[in-house]
Amino acid sequence: MWTATTGTATPAAAPAVILHGGPGLWDDYAVLAEMVDDLTVVHRFDQRGCGRSGASAEQSMALSVQDIDELRAFWGHEKIVVIGHSFGATLAVTYAAAHPDRVAAVVYLGGVGIGDWHTPCEAEQRRRMTPEQAARLDDLSARRPRTPAEETEFRVLAWFTSHADASRAMEWAAEEAAVDLPINFAANRALSNEINSWPDTRKTDDAAAIPAPITFIHGEGDPRPHTAVQALAEHAQQPSFHLIPNAGHSPWREQPETVREILRSVVLKTP
Repeated sequence: MWTATTGTATPAAAPAVILHGGPGLWDDYAVLAEMVDDLTVVHRFDQRGCGRSGASAEQSMALSVQDIDELRAFWGHEKIVVIGHSFGATLAVTYAAAHPDRVAAVVYLGGVGIGDWHTPCEAEQRRRMTPEQAARLDDLSARRPRTPAEETEFRVLAWFTSHADASRAMEWAAEEAAVDLPINFAANRALSNEINSWPDTRKTDDAAAIPAPITFIHGEGDPRPHTAVQALAEHAQQPSFHLIPNAGHSPWREQPETVREILRSVVLKTP
């Protein structure tokens, strides 16, 4: 597995591990690590079969949880702060529920919560597109295989609506789309299908089983509705919820200082 480590371990704060989104994408969170790696050591990695990590024919949430715990042990940490974004937020809660004694805190960043979040999210994403953009995305989604240029265009159209600032959304999506790594669509299907098969009680039971604090961070301009995340937060033992105005699915893009302040507060409370 591909990994990256910055910062230095210290007794003043628990080490942090960042879990990327997707599923099927890769780590692109150096900016988040830099927000706290002067306080503690921060580890990042590409999940199994994704990005720069080796291929894997097997994909499941149980294996992903196992991978995190094996990495934690390999890095030599008794407890970690788990920071998960998007799909990684769901994975962070799943890991913390399976290993509550090994987690000092959880950050649920840009997650999807519980209930039917797909319908309002898809409606809002389409609202942010022109009819021409929507038609082009549908066309590219159906193409197999896509040329490199088509793949980049597909990613831009699929991702720009997640940003709240319409004036810069295409620019940011183009930056994200330009990463020269393939999306693992098989991992995306397998893990998405598994999570989508879970009843809401599976997610709420996981949140309720975690004694560590869970910090929920959500951009008010994220097409994924914040109400679904707030509904999940109500089941946590020690929740805090931060709705960030003028921010989308990646709130550190639009409100970096706010995200920095929250993350540093979480880390500093976990010696």
